[in-house]
Amino acid sequence: MSVAIVWFRKCLRIHDNQALSWAFESNQIKSILPIYIFEEEIDQGTTNKMNENRLRFQYECVLDLQHNLHTKLGLKLHIFSGQAQPVIQSILDNFEEQRVWLISEYCSDRENIEKQSQIETKIIDQNLNWFTKTFSAGHTILDIESIVNSPTYKPPNSMNDMTRIFSDEFGDWRNIVFDVTDINPSDHQPKQCQSIESEFSTRLEELNSGPPPSSYFIGGESAALQRLKKKVILEKEFVRNFSKPSSISTNIEGNPLEPTTTGLSPYLSTGCLSVRRLWNVCSEIQQLSEHTKPPVSIHGQLMFREMFYLLSKSVVNWDQDQGNTHCKEIEWGVTEQTLLDAWESGETGFPLIDAMMRQLDATGWMHHLGRHAVSCFLTRGQLWQNWTHGRDIFSRKLIDSDWALNNGNWLWLAGVAPFSMPYYRVYNPCPNQKSSLNVETETANFIRHWVPELSEFPSKHIFEPHLAPLSVQQLAGCIIGSDYPSPIVDRKETRRQNLERFKQNLAKLR
Repeated sequence: MSVAIVWFRKCLRIHDNQALSWAFESNQIKSILPIYIFEEEIDQGTTNKMNENRLRFQYECVLDLQHNLHTKLGLKLHIFSGQAQPVIQSILDNFEEQRVWLISEYCSDRENIEKQSQIETKIIDQNLNWFTKTFSAGHTILDIESIVNSPTYKPPNSMNDMTRIFSDEFGDWRNIVFDVTDINPSDHQPKQCQSIESEFSTRLEELNSGPPPSSYFIGGESAALQRLKKKVILEKEFVRNFSKPSSISTNIEGNPLEPTTTGLSPYLSTGCLSVRRLWNVCSEIQQLSEHTKPPVSIHGQLMFREMFYLLSKSVVNWDQDQGNTHCKEIEWGVTEQTLLDAWESGETGFPLIDAMMRQLDATGWMHHLGRHAVSCFLTRGQLWQNWTHGRDIFSRKLIDSDWALNNGNWLWLAGVAPFSMPYYRVYNPCPNQKSSLNVETETANFIRHWVPELSEFPSKHIFEPHLAPLSVQQLAGCIIGSDYPSPIVDRKETRRQNLERFKQNLAKLR
């Protein structure tokens, strides 16, 4: 009989967890050892890759996983701190004479693929009793490796490409319902809860460096399923009529913290929610009556997610601005740290940009149209800074941070990818009610919440407060240039200059 070490990586849940289900269903498995490895070094509540909110969200995800494994499946999650390879070696050293399976879900990013390969060649292959098993579609709908390695594969750049891939893979995919596995321990032979000793063992509480910063989203599978029920299952009309480009970027009126979208992206990125379960719920609702279609529907958004996973696997240097077939090599300006700092801290003098960036800093989340606005502003719109700077800041702060998606979105919005909108379509950082950014402008309560310095400004002037007469500024108790920054650039002049720069760069690339 064998021991199954279930390594939780990008699927921090017990529902629809193929690795965990296999361990329960296999007659050859006698005992199960669930593990989670935290590889980041924490310093004052942050790591090199995670700020306070992202680290706090990850902690809550693992805490909830620990609770669910114990209360629902009778298993103890073992927590380790350190690099994966030596941690795995220390765990397996406890089973030198036993048959052991190391089971995990597939991770498509380069770093995790290399890590998995090293573990297999340097550890697993050295012992005839040790084996690995990786489940290909734990974090995605498609089997990424299988699709990319097929002889007919071409990197997708549009929704038409993705519908072709889905049709080839699933036939009539529009109403398909995928098999979703949920574990009922009583349906299987009893499994023992394995315990071990390791020099890398730690308690989850030791990864929590202090009181969590205030945030709106709570991490974990339990919160994910609650949000799925509240925003999707109980909102059938919302699902049928969902059109992401039409959703309001400044959140629900009266609650500047609640998205007008599902708000499920943080739970998909951490694997607290199965993407197949979300797809199935939407399929079942859409079968009842007419509904929106891809790309604007929820299914369409999930297909875009799959597209970026395929590209991140098949495009060399996916995360680079050079040597990347999906990135025009634009000569961005010299890095100006003053501009980057103002953009990151929400002190640009453009209230919509500042409100979005302050929301990101406080909550770890931002509406997709807000991401459009701030990324365009940083790159081809006003500041002419390399998209990789914004990518890195988003990666550290977003609680839905995802290597494949973050790079794909920044390539898209910087105007450098094959699937980008035309470079000359620049978002106005001072929008009106007709803007495609879908900003609520009548009350402007989103701005008032996140930029409280401007809370007493009349809506007429709040998006360009520097143009307000001095008497208006005085009455609002906020003098521009003193109580709130003046614009760091002339938005119209920089837009004109940057369009010309982009045009000249494209001419050089021909």
